[in-house]
Amino acid sequence: MLPGPVEHAPDRLARALAPQLTTRLEAMILDGTLPPGERLHEQALADRLGTSRGPLREALRALEREGLVVSGGAHRGMAVRRLEAREEAELYDARALLQGFCCALLAERATEDGIAALQARVDAMDAAIQAGDANGYYRQNLDFHEAMLDLAGHARTAALYRSLVKESLLTRRRTLASPGNMRDSNAEHRAMVEAIRARDPETARRLGEEHVKGGKRRWLGGL
Repeated sequence: MLPGPVEHAPDRLARALAPQLTTRLEAMILDGTLPPGERLHEQALADRLGTSRGPLREALRALEREGLVVSGGAHRGMAVRRLEAREEAELYDARALLQGFCCALLAERATEDGIAALQARVDAMDAAIQAGDANGYYRQNLDFHEAMLDLAGHARTAALYRSLVKESLLTRRRTLASPGNMRDSNAEHRAMVEAIRARDPETARRLGEEHVKGGKRRWLGGL
């Protein structure tokens, strides 16, 4: 039997560090530190993160597979992905279907404690709006939708939804920065929770879909 390929120490190090770097870079992209369209110069980024180019390159490849960075071609390196309007619209359309399905499941499955937890997040978003805290609202909004996925208990839907959300976060943050948009968005959250509490799957489904479609309208209004 022939021996397998020998793995060198630098290769092992790159593979060990890459997941940590992927997480850090993903956070920098999603919070806007690395904005859409920004060129990712490997050496400068490696120096900034206190690493070498090998692990960084592995992390960038992982982010490319997730759709957060794109290759500029030979000798041009990577850049943070900038979504085209058509791509963003399609993400909204797909998310609307999944959000509706998730809300319908919650109307059937959610416990009273789970519904109370969703209500608490809606109230926290109201408080962020009153305080003029757009960043706090944004974080609470993400937590609210994550909690819905967890409570629905449908692993495939959660995986698909999270994948779509990750791509859409490249542009979605600025849509939620307007006080009027935050108020409209949270009124929709509150209506969804009320339909879930009423154990009305069809209304919950409709309101879940309308919430994401409302987000699409708000996004289109900001173009």
